[in-house]
Amino acid sequence: MMDARLPKSERLCGFSEVAALMERGERSGAGCLRCRFMPNSLDYNRILVSVPKRFFKRAVKRNLLKRRIREAYRLRKGLLSPGFDIMMVYSSREILPFETISADVETLLGRIGEQ
Repeated sequence: MMDARLPKSERLCGFSEVAALMERGERSGAGCLRCRFMPNSLDYNRILVSVPKRFFKRAVKRNLLKRRIREAYRLRKGLLSPGFDIMMVYSSREILPFETISADVETLLGRIGEQ
């Protein structure tokens, strides 16, 4: 059975690691999400979720969208083999329902897995 939790160790953080991902990572996108990813040397994936303040001034809305993206990833992380650093950026100007975000996350994970 797959571990469906999202522990702190699976969150991408740290300036140097994020900078390396921005510099050397491959790009992809699906629907309301843009993504950067690259292989890491770990036996698990790490994820970073961002919702730009430019689109949503209120933190409540940004946090809602980040929760939806993280939950969609958590439920579908078994689709992707371990060993990737992933940054997902929300790129729509409207708050989309969980089902739409979830489908976009699934599409992105499929594309990353193909690489």
